[in-house]
Amino acid sequence: MIIRSLWLVHQCWLLLERDLRRGIERGELSLVFQRQYAVTGGRPVGAEALVRWNHPERGPISPKMFIPVAEATGLIRPLGRWVLEEACRAIRRSIEAGHEIGIGVNLSAAQLRHGDFVGILQSALSDAGIRPELLEIEITESLLFEPSNDAIAEMLRQIAAMGVRLGVDDFGTGYSSLAYLKRFPVHKIKIDQSFVRDIGRDKDDDMIVAAMVSLAHSLGKRAIAEGVETNEQLAFLRKLGCDEVQGYVLARPMPEAALAELLAAG
Repeated sequence: MIIRSLWLVHQCWLLLERDLRRGIERGELSLVFQRQYAVTGGRPVGAEALVRWNHPERGPISPKMFIPVAEATGLIRPLGRWVLEEACRAIRRSIEAGHEIGIGVNLSAAQLRHGDFVGILQSALSDAGIRPELLEIEITESLLFEPSNDAIAEMLRQIAAMGVRLGVDDFGTGYSSLAYLKRFPVHKIKIDQSFVRDIGRDKDDDMIVAAMVSLAHSLGKRAIAEGVETNEQLAFLRKLGCDEVQGYVLARPMPEAALAELLAAG
């Protein structure tokens, strides 16, 4: 029974890999955008690009299912490149519409391990004709502890030297280290939603979030909280002096057309 179950899991994995490969080639993927807001004043400050896959037969497939497959099989490289290029094109379209917006893109460790990423990034910016500072690359906290982090650190320095902004995603879920945070040229720390979720209900999480906001500021970096879903959480973060927030309480992920309408409405 166990062997059969493992075989079925393996077959599902293989089918998902095959369909994802085809989906990338056939243009089945799309981006949605979640707005990010300044805590003080509620001013929109940018958006995060999130990839979605609408399978022609199975319907929407969660990124939690297909991203791990992409990372394990190497498909993350063409997928990540498409996401990066499409995000840059979305920024260009916002400029042409007269409503310029900065967009953040998540970067997988598998993408950064390949030495051609800086060139891919330069090409994406050049082809879209946008200023580098309108793009933000988000790396996971665990990426800072890669065995090859000397090479990664150099690559991130090259990216920052181009003018592209860097942020640390899922902060607090890895192995936080002041030394590593000082070493890498990041300008923003994104507090993981697992800590934000229980604000006001768990005193430990309250203290952890407060400490992370204070840490970010002491290092001269901005703090953004993700997964903010209630006004109580928002009020707590405002009291802490958190710089930015992202979550359902303010905006859900939306297609580019809806984002354009929101931008046009001011």
